[in-house]
Amino acid sequence: MAGVLETLTVPRASGFPSASLTPIASSPISQLSLRRNFAPESRGSKLNINSFRSSGSVSLRSKSGLRGGRIVCEAQGAAVQVLPVTDGTWQSLVLESDLPVLVEFWAPWCGPCRMIHPIIDELAKEFNGKLTCYKVNTDESPSIATRYGIRSIPTVIIFRDGEKKDAVIGAVPKSTLCNCIEKFL
Repeated sequence: MAGVLETLTVPRASGFPSASLTPIASSPISQLSLRRNFAPESRGSKLNINSFRSSGSVSLRSKSGLRGGRIVCEAQGAAVQVLPVTDGTWQSLVLESDLPVLVEFWAPWCGPCRMIHPIIDELAKEFNGKLTCYKVNTDESPSIATRYGIRSIPTVIIFRDGEKKDAVIGAVPKSTLCNCIEKFL
């Protein structure tokens, strides 16, 4: 009997029906395209992650190789994460960076901070390779916030060559942040 070919787009937040795919559901990839090609006899095959390339593409193949049963998951866009910075990593990641650095100062309880997170994520994607973006949780790293006079969050600071160049306070539109960034590229 011939296998069935299906295509399914799965949003990041939704889970997969199989527990064997749980690591992918928690990955930073925003959307996955799932193609499934199973022969009925191979449904019980164990799946193994064979590769995870820098493009975010994951291939899952049957260990037994029976009748070509396999699942292939492919990212529909490069995932760029805005990583956290702490007291221990501040010097190497921000001050010694070769690229300009955008740092968002935030806290988990801050409503406007949650509003600006997606904008910072978009900027990290758009300026990938030209600008590095990081986030500092002011509750976990208060000494960094104190050093730069952070009195209100969210605050976004642009650093270049280890020096503070510009700051934007509050949940501002993306265009405001873009204008600020473009001055230092």
